[in-house]
Amino acid sequence: MRQTSMVRPGPESAQRKDERPGQAGAPISFGHVSHNFIHGDRAVLVLEDFDLDIAASEFVSIVGPSGCGKTTALSMAGGLERPRAGSVLLDGEPVDGTSDDVAFMFARDALLPWRRVRRNVELGMEVRHVPAAERRRRADEWLRRVRLEEFADSDVLHLSQGMRQRVAIARTLVQSPRVVLMDEPFAALDAQTRANQQQEFVRLWEAERPTVVFVTHDLEEAILLSDRVVLMAARPGRIVADLRIDLPRPRTQEMRTSSPEFAKYLETLSGRLREEVVAAEERRQAEEERA
Repeated sequence: MRQTSMVRPGPESAQRKDERPGQAGAPISFGHVSHNFIHGDRAVLVLEDFDLDIAASEFVSIVGPSGCGKTTALSMAGGLERPRAGSVLLDGEPVDGTSDDVAFMFARDALLPWRRVRRNVELGMEVRHVPAAERRRRADEWLRRVRLEEFADSDVLHLSQGMRQRVAIARTLVQSPRVVLMDEPFAALDAQTRANQQQEFVRLWEAERPTVVFVTHDLEEAILLSDRVVLMAARPGRIVADLRIDLPRPRTQEMRTSSPEFAKYLETLSGRLREEVVAAEERRQAEEERA
């Protein structure tokens, strides 16, 4: 059995090394993954012994210092990168390229400006050769669900950033993916719009329940949205904490300031993250001295 420290806030909680929540029926499994990139004449180790199982319908956030390999891990789950060592499995099978069961959502909405709103939502279905009438039906249904049905024929360039992100959410979920990989999807939004989009996405996720892997630098966002928060070490990335978030759903933005449990989770993660940021800076200085 693989082992990862399970951390719960509060002095009464011990680290648990005998439990991996995602082992039973895990649709995504990273098995002792290590990976490096070649920069000039040297190899830079990005991930080292990254070991993680994510269960069906779980919402798991990955946090950690910049450059620790969060996006690399996400890319491997989606078949965009292959590990140098170890394994990445989807439903028990090695990930070998992209899959119709896996959808991506990034910080920028990446809408096509020459397509109107409905046609942007239809894009993935069009690539998969879904008949036109079915594409339109499903696109209109999802535009209704993200409360944009009246803008179906609008030019995307005339939408606010928050509305554009809702179009991107509809384009992602209209394909009924079993796994959604999200790389800081709300980072470019202002604070109020970001809060609204977080609530909107969780509402839709709770109805559909795909497995979500969510990369973010925002610890409060991770706690508010997730079933688990995985904290990675400074490069080379590995898991140093796996924190189950036992807050009731539905969750509200007010929990950030009103919930003592939320505050404990934040204190635990903030402390560990500070340690990793300091370690990253010390490593950077050491590398500069050796250069």
